[in-house]
Amino acid sequence: MLKLEDSYIHKGQRRNLVHTLRHKGIKDEAVLEAVNTFPRHFFFDSALLSHAYEDKAFPIGEGQTISQPYTVAFQTSLLQVKPGDKVLEIGTGSGYQAGILYGMGAKVHTIEFNKVLYERTRKFLPKIGIRVSHYCGDGSKGLPEQAPFDKIIVTAGAPAVPKTLLKQLALGGLMVIPVGDRSTQQMLRLTKQTEKKILKENFDNFAFVPLLGEEGWQ
Repeated sequence: MLKLEDSYIHKGQRRNLVHTLRHKGIKDEAVLEAVNTFPRHFFFDSALLSHAYEDKAFPIGEGQTISQPYTVAFQTSLLQVKPGDKVLEIGTGSGYQAGILYGMGAKVHTIEFNKVLYERTRKFLPKIGIRVSHYCGDGSKGLPEQAPFDKIIVTAGAPAVPKTLLKQLALGGLMVIPVGDRSTQQMLRLTKQTEKKILKENFDNFAFVPLLGEEGWQ
């Protein structure tokens, strides 16, 4: 049984992780502070606990992973989260990314395609004080009933930018999404300047699990 304890050792490991992320180019102090504060080891089985603060992705079951901390920090930095932002996360997974967003003061709505992961995370996050709105369903279609969103973050690789998600983005809002094939995707940031004008910025390549759904991979 995992004990939800945050020791001085864990805190020291997080400080070292933040140092690694700074060295890799993460400059957003709010993101770094969220990583420094939020216990990533809570998301690890006891057998993998010693690896919790390595800058690596690890399996969480159901063919999914808890993302590499650098990837989480990079995406979150691009999202430019401000306290009070209404954020839609596509791909709850372990819940670690949602916890980082919550720690930065965002109002988080998160949707997971896999029902097993959805149930696990929906029950677990409140136990560690993370209050977000959980949904199970096709993330590629977003949450039209909760739109518009100030920010949208997609934590799975898409074959193209889902048009439905762009419609759910508020004017002036940002969406960060990896787009490419099933093995490698390029990180994009889309700014909705008007209903018809979208500014697209291209960043580094990453490897995410596939975005499943009607506007993702079938």
